Amino acid sequence: MFRELMPIIENRALTITVVQVSDGKIKLCVVPHALEKDNEINKKVGYRKEVPKISEQALKALTTPLSMEGTPEELDAELVQQLSSYAEVHTKLQHGIAEATQRIHAALNEIEEREKNKTKAKATALANKKEEDQKPDKVETKPSTETTLPLDWCAPSENATSPNEPSQPKGGAQ
Repeated sequence: MFRELMPIIENRALTITVVQVSDGKIKLCVVPHALEKDNEINKKVGYRKEVPKISEQALKALTTPLSMEGTPEELDAELVQQLSSYAEVHTKLQHGIAEATQRIHAALNEIEEREKNKTKAKATALANKKEEDQKPDKVETKPSTETTLPLDWCAPSENATSPNEPSQPKGGAQ
C-alpha cells in the first residue's frame, strides 16, 4: 500500500483516514495536502498578460482525494490497484504542473530581460539625444582652397621693384 503511494508522498504529505460505515463496510480516504508552492508561480505571473497562469482547477486537482468504500475483503482485493492508478495519475499531474512552472519561469525571465534591454536602449537614446542637444551647432569656417585666393599673392617678391624705379630688362646688364 505505501509503496504505491511513495510517488505522491515524496512531494506532499497525505492524510489517510479509515472509518467504519454501516453493515461492516469500511471507507478509506487518501487526501494529499496543498502546498504553499502550488500557487506560487501564479503570484509571480501577476498582471502579465503575455504569460498564462496555471489554472486553479489544475492546482486543486493536486489535492483531489481518493475515496473507496467496501467490505474489508473488497478493499484488500482492490486497494493496491486503485492506489497505483491514483498515484500514477497524480504523479503525471505533478510533472505537468512542474513543467508548466518551469516554462512560465523561463517566459517571465525572457520578458524581464526584454524590458531591461528596452529600458537600457531608451536610456541610451535619451542620453545621446541630450548630448547632441547640448553640443553647440558648429559652423565650419575652414575656407575651401577652390573658392578663395591664395594668401601668398600679397607678399612682396624677392625681385620687387617700386613703381618709380625703372625696370631692368631680363637677360643682363646695360
